[in-house]
Amino acid sequence: MPELTAHNVGPSGIDIAYERFGDPGAPPVLLIMGAGAQLINWPEGFCRALVDRGLHVIRFDTRDAGRSTHFPEAPVPDFPAALAGDFSSASYTLSELAADTVGLLDALGLSGAHLVGSSMGGMIAQMIAIEYPDRVRSLTSMMSTTGQPGVGEADFTMFADLGAPPQDRTPFIDWQVRALRLAASPAFPFDETAAAERSGRVFDRGYDPLGIQRQGLAVLATGDRTERLRSLRVPTLVVHGTADIVCDISGGHATAAAVPDAELLILEGMGHGLPEELWPELASRIGELVHHAESVTT
Repeated sequence: MPELTAHNVGPSGIDIAYERFGDPGAPPVLLIMGAGAQLINWPEGFCRALVDRGLHVIRFDTRDAGRSTHFPEAPVPDFPAALAGDFSSASYTLSELAADTVGLLDALGLSGAHLVGSSMGGMIAQMIAIEYPDRVRSLTSMMSTTGQPGVGEADFTMFADLGAPPQDRTPFIDWQVRALRLAASPAFPFDETAAAERSGRVFDRGYDPLGIQRQGLAVLATGDRTERLRSLRVPTLVVHGTADIVCDISGGHATAAAVPDAELLILEGMGHGLPEELWPELASRIGELVHHAESVTT
């Protein structure tokens, strides 16, 4: 499907780039990516696997990523201050990202959707379910956490030697591939060719290091969602890998414990990514959740 752009989306009136796959009459599944990631970070093969399960798939760039609206004039994020409790340099929170996403549903004429969020995308999906419960038909939170201090934390020591991302395309691709390899699933082969190809596309579509920082600060500024997650009454699947060093598996356990009746799927050897070998299982489990939710509400 061609890439499209929705204009004047949500309360902030931003542009959002998106793509659709499958039959528009099938149950809509909205894929929400993590910090610094773009719609192309949802592999097209995974999208097609969901379509094969009878789903209509939409993937999009969040604000400050890819071809959606960026905020270059925003304050430079001050993480030391934020960690000390001063969030004055935060340009937005997860609530604004949730409102953007609901605005995209409005632009597409969708009264609701099944949300699948990865990493920060899982946090956005959680926030949508909390603040816009009537727009959420089911929730799948992958490789994510609740915002509770001490759970779902990254092992940054693994990335200490990477340094800052280069500004030129070829060095950036090399840097990104090394970062993806570190975060990848040790139980499955790492496809360096695919990683390099996608990294080049990420650079070309609008890689924004400060945008990533603004997104990360939004997570910190939002805080702990645990108690609000306890109010959810939506079919929920929580997915986490045992080898995730970007978001520790404790984040998945905490999310499943907070959301009433959530199902927890732990995948052995999966890191912070979507290895092709797991696409069939993930697509099947998401498809089962979606179709069950549809049967309950119709």
